Amino acid sequence: MSKNSVLSTDIEVFGQGSYANNTNIRNNSDIDINVCYTGAFYFDIPSGTSREQYDLTNPVQDYSYREFKDDVEQILVAHFGRSNVIRKNKCIHIKENTYRVEIDVVPTWKYRKYKNSKNIYDEGVALCADNALRKIINFPKQHKQNGIQKNYETSRRYKRLVRIMKNLHIRMEEDGYYRNDHITSFLLECLVYNFPNSRYQLDKDCDWNSILRDCICYFWNITKTENRDWENLAEVSELLPLMSGHKWTAHDVNEFMLNLFNYLEY
Repeated sequence: MSKNSVLSTDIEVFGQGSYANNTNIRNNSDIDINVCYTGAFYFDIPSGTSREQYDLTNPVQDYSYREFKDDVEQILVAHFGRSNVIRKNKCIHIKENTYRVEIDVVPTWKYRKYKNSKNIYDEGVALCADNALRKIINFPKQHKQNGIQKNYETSRRYKRLVRIMKNLHIRMEEDGYYRNDHITSFLLECLVYNFPNSRYQLDKDCDWNSILRDCICYFWNITKTENRDWENLAEVSELLPLMSGHKWTAHDVNEFMLNLFNYLEY
């Protein structure tokens, strides 16, 4: 373990991903656990401002993100055994067995996105992939809370529609009908979050076939080549854009929706 390790005190552990957000399905039931180091944080400040304005001039600390991930890995190996722990680019994977499901442990650091004051910021988490291509920012707590609120506002139809979309995505792949590795569980959850509440048929008895068809057509329309409405789509946290900084494109979403429409023979 790193000589500077402070894992015994400066960490916060919480669930994230589809299991924690209650949007998981049987075919994808692994659990994501965030192990967040709270002894330091990454940050971004508004363009044109300086660190001094935000009291961010402390010396660089002597414990790095890479050391933190190494320490988390060593603790997991000590508990589960080397053969059951696989270090991946963004997480540390624990294999399933007869008494546990697959677990992805995601080491992160606190992250602050400052606004126009040193005391006003959105707090999330950041991780650095082993390939060191870029820092990845997420807001899992805001994601969870916004999902709960959306589900309440749609009479619990939001999360059910997410599960329907995820199951159909898997069925299309298993049937050999359509596959696109850019379409992910996270993307589908975010897309359905952006489906307007007014289209969930809240004023009448629920017709799931009609809601699903409307949802598919809605996202097919706004991701057409000539349309730029997709630029307004946001992640569930509402703090990051959905259609930039990810591997998928508007064309991927448009193609997926078209194939799903045809697969369901609408």
